Amino acid sequence: MKLSAMTILAMLAVSPICGFAAVPALAAVQAQPTDQEISNLIATKIASDKSLKPDAIKVTVNAGVVTLTGVVPKDADVSRVEQLARVSGVSRVENKLTSREKATDKAKETAGKVADTSKKGADKTKHALSKTGEVITDAWISSRIKTKFMGDEALRASAITVDSSDHVVTLSGAVPNAAARAKALSMAKEVEGVDRVVDKLTVADRTPRP
Repeated sequence: MKLSAMTILAMLAVSPICGFAAVPALAAVQAQPTDQEISNLIATKIASDKSLKPDAIKVTVNAGVVTLTGVVPKDADVSRVEQLARVSGVSRVENKLTSREKATDKAKETAGKVADTSKKGADKTKHALSKTGEVITDAWISSRIKTKFMGDEALRASAITVDSSDHVVTLSGAVPNAAARAKALSMAKEVEGVDRVVDKLTVADRTPRP
């Protein structure tokens, strides 16, 4: 088949245009960075930020999707690292970073709750059983105090009334002197389960006057 001169010229004119048009398209495909290149670029940007610790942040790239894991110093750094990760070739960022600041606050809060629970538990235990295994009730407390008073020569003859309510002891009545009063208060405070002693004692000085 013979081609006319006009047909040949037309073909020659079109061929270079098609060839040049294909080059930019091929270059665009080749310009797309690999996952490794993206990972290296993000790691370099993170390492250049002096406020961040590169060894605490892990960058994983799969088909252009970046996954960030690890720990950063502050809450604000979580979003900052994500912005650093949005480089050319990244289609999405999965941000799974945690903040040391938030973790510290949470730890403090947890420690506070544990300490409070422990304190309450200790207080409850203190009021639960005596050293001899007896249940500490208000009646038990009153009985123990009266027994101690009966065993003391200075207080045996005193007219002291002992009243216990919710582990608070109230002492009322008369004692011979100030020393006996102080001794009664001290002995009552020493009894297990006593939280507080209310003093309503009066001193009846029996010293004979000349």
